[in-house]
Amino acid sequence: MTVAVQIACPAPITQQLMVNSAGVQLATYRWGNPEGPVLLLVHGYPDNHEVWLPLINHLAADFQIIAYDVRGAGASDRPKHSRHYRLPLLADDLEAVILAHSPDCPVHLIAHDWGSIQSWEGVTEPRLQKHLASYTSLSGPCLDHVGYWMGERGKAGTLGALRQLLGQLLSSWYIGFFHLPWIPELAWRHGMAKLWPHFLRRVEGIRPVRISRTQREDGQHGVKLYRANFIRSLLTPRQRFTQVPVQLVVLTRDRFVRPHLFDNLQHWAPNLTRREVAAGHWQLLAEPATLAGWIRAFVASIA
Repeated sequence: MTVAVQIACPAPITQQLMVNSAGVQLATYRWGNPEGPVLLLVHGYPDNHEVWLPLINHLAADFQIIAYDVRGAGASDRPKHSRHYRLPLLADDLEAVILAHSPDCPVHLIAHDWGSIQSWEGVTEPRLQKHLASYTSLSGPCLDHVGYWMGERGKAGTLGALRQLLGQLLSSWYIGFFHLPWIPELAWRHGMAKLWPHFLRRVEGIRPVRISRTQREDGQHGVKLYRANFIRSLLTPRQRFTQVPVQLVVLTRDRFVRPHLFDNLQHWAPNLTRREVAAGHWQLLAEPATLAGWIRAFVASIA
């Protein structure tokens, strides 16, 4: 079954603001009820803030919602070098957006895919935890946690552990592709952007109503996120803990992030709520009412 993502009539934006993060300009957006709890949404790759519009339509009446185009995407700056996309800088971006929009009220952070990966950096950073009321993570693990997970599977030496490790490596084939010089950028420049809606329809069962005007550039520049962080984090993982309440949404049909990656996450995030849904990597975003209900319940449990 193919599901159409309805974003043609999004909730009206009440504010657009460029936020400076150490010289990088981030495009930020605000919707919703100024009296409601604050939600902060962080998109993944190769998306921009528009991927959240179906969800925003379900939550804007009751929540104050903030989203931003991460560096390299949408209307935000696109730094040239991969080193400008390292995780600590992305955590600085998250902090800059929070301080610009909600300096005195902790936000409920919600992130998907690479947005979730980079948000884990902020969630596990002690100086930022006071600004976070909760964290809902979809399809994006902490790379340091993955580094430990891979090491544990390798040391276990059992058939089951090795099968899990091999399965995730096969699912992550695209990461190796993104580390190739020039080729991923050329692919996005010469056809992949136009093919992106066909990929979503055939692989994920999602038919977008429209594709972002910046899809080609988002794909080209976003590969720097992979080059700047994956090898470094997986080979030399850091111990990253958090006391922030975490709602982990595990998509059991995700072709790219297998559920096993989140085994023993409670070791790193003891205040953990885990939900599982039989859906693919982007499928849950095509069913925003379900996600909106989980967010409402989780936020209510924190208040």
